[in-house]
Amino acid sequence: MSRKSTPKRLQPMLATLTDAPFDDPHWVFEDKYDGFRMVSEICGGKVALYSRNGKIINHSYVEVAQALESVKNDAVIDGELVALGADGVSHFQLLQNALRHEAKLLYCVFDLMFVDGEDLRNLPLLERKKRLKTILPRHRLIAFSRHRIADGKKFFAEAEKKGLEGIMAKRADSAYASGGRSADWLKVKTAQRQEVVIAGFTAPRRTRPFFGALVLAVREGDAWRYIGHVGTGFSHQVLADLHGKLMRLKTAKSPFSAKVKDERVTTWVRPSLVAEVKFAEWTSKGELRQPVYLGLRFDKKAKDVIREKKCAAETKHTTWSSVGGTLECRRPRRQGR
Repeated sequence: MSRKSTPKRLQPMLATLTDAPFDDPHWVFEDKYDGFRMVSEICGGKVALYSRNGKIINHSYVEVAQALESVKNDAVIDGELVALGADGVSHFQLLQNALRHEAKLLYCVFDLMFVDGEDLRNLPLLERKKRLKTILPRHRLIAFSRHRIADGKKFFAEAEKKGLEGIMAKRADSAYASGGRSADWLKVKTAQRQEVVIAGFTAPRRTRPFFGALVLAVREGDAWRYIGHVGTGFSHQVLADLHGKLMRLKTAKSPFSAKVKDERVTTWVRPSLVAEVKFAEWTSKGELRQPVYLGLRFDKKAKDVIREKKCAAETKHTTWSSVGGTLECRRPRRQGR
């Protein structure tokens, strides 16, 4: 089932970042999982697992693919692959150990795009969820994602208490826009996080081996923008593994048009590895304050990593557009329902 490029029908719908939870009877609220987005295609009992950037990843998650073979229908399912900790909560860092069989995997599914050749994407979200639940097999590696209607603030408070990454807010009657980012799907995070591209690394200091800190970038228009260094969040094993990957990407030239901090002790790399960090806030210079490394992401292309911006307005009445490589809000619209 390999393909040179992912068909539009298999591309996941994307959400827009917003400031705060809200209550609205026309919206559905779900847990926001701390894992990898994964679309599964079941056809004639055979399964293909796709990452967000269209790579087939069956070889990495064989047990999950085998679990989905028990789906009796041909279907295209959207969900999040997570690794659960001892606390029962998904943790992105644990996915780094999944291939070493040190993590408990779970495929949390929340949407159904196709079933038995029928295109469901223009049906209301709640109808798609209803159809999804009827075709799911009972299996320890597959879970139907819980959701709640209307009461988003309480749902968010519960997510914070449980240590979840946040919640998703989706219009109950929204269609599924394959490959698109829409204000019909919103994400509300309990802590600030950002996908970043690794542009280089500094020399190790004191007793730390391999490297001192990573140089971070995001895409801005047709150029790379420096957004700071991250020097915390690494175990010895992560330092070793990441250093090996970075050494294969060494290059002589900085990807930035202007000088950045610690250039004298920096080894530049081709900006292709995507990672995720959590951080305290953005500085006035557009840099990350107190970033902490969480792990590599293999589900997104480096050129697609931009700074996520939130709209200070009441986002559920806001439309969005892409301006200069970042998402910005536009004039309010009436809900009409």
